[in-house]
Formats: sequence, C-alpha cells, structure tokens
Amino acid sequence: MSELRTDRLLLRRWRESDLAPWAAMNADPEVREHLGELLTRDQSDAVVARMQAEFDERGFGWWAMEARETGEFIGRAGLDQVDEGMPFAGVDVGWRLTRSAWGHGYATEAALACLAFGFDELGLPEIIATTTVHNVRSQAVMRRIGMTRDPADDFEDPSVPEGPLRRCVLYRMPRGARRAAG
Repeated sequence: MSELRTDRLLLRRWRESDLAPWAAMNADPEVREHLGELLTRDQSDAVVARMQAEFDERGFGWWAMEARETGEFIGRAGLDQVDEGMPFAGVDVGWRLTRSAWGHGYATEAALACLAFGFDELGLPEIIATTTVHNVRSQAVMRRIGMTRDPADDFEDPSVPEGPLRRCVLYRMPRGARRAAG
C-alpha cells in the first residue's frame, strides 16, 4: 500500500520536496535528542534513499507524514523490520515529527494507522516499539496506542555507543490486543 490516510494525516511515499524539511529535522538537536548525532544533508538524503529501497523490497516501511489540511511535511511514521543483532526480532512501529508538530496527537494518530496496517494488511502476529529509557514522550504514545511494557524486556542497544542513549525500553502489542486498544 503506497499510502495511509487518517482524519488529519497522509502517510505517503517520499517526494523530492520532503528532503529539505527532513534534513532540517535531522539537524535539530531537540528532534535528535534521543536518536544520537545530528545528520548532515547528505546523510539525511541517504536515509531517505535507504528507506525507499527497503519499502520497495518489503512492501512496507517508513512513510513521509504530511498534515492533510496544509499539505505540510511534518515527519515520518511507519513499520520497520528490527535490525539483526538486537536481542529480539519482529516489526517495530515508530514515528518522528518536526518540533512544530509535537503536542498535537499526530504521533498517536499515525501510530494507530500503522498498527492497523501491520495487523490487518500484513497479518503480523505482534508489533513492537522501542525507545531510550529517557524518551518519556514516545513512551507515552506507546501507552496511548495500547502497547505494554515488561521491564524484563528492557535492553541495551548494541548499535549505540556507551552513554545515555544505549539503555532502551521495549513495548509490545500482540495482534489480538489491538481490538481492545482502539
């Protein structure tokens, strides 16, 4: 499926016009606070190229997110295969928004659409979400969409150097739990 629509959002394939605002997000220290180093424009463009290639290969991935009312690019949301080398496997739901889009419920709205796609279209048995232990805003979204956390599943991300971004939490939603959540 090339796009998902919600009341306020369009999750769609990436466009050339998304590259500059995406790069600005990746150069914003507040947006990158729980993600690591800031990215250059070239690094940011390479991320989009990789996301597009993975989407084409798997039939799902990261969509560009736009506000339907204005057509403005406001971030990304989607589903991603967990990287090899992690202490768990599966498909991860995630989101990243421009600072101006924070606090409007867009992450929750996009995440719910991604969960519906993952369970209803892809038939996934479970969808997970991860973030750093200090990223309380993303953890709040995970709880709002009905995901649950078992502290025994918390982990150290082997792809991250020692420091405050290494310790992470894992939230889960099995297929049957979505009906109760929304």
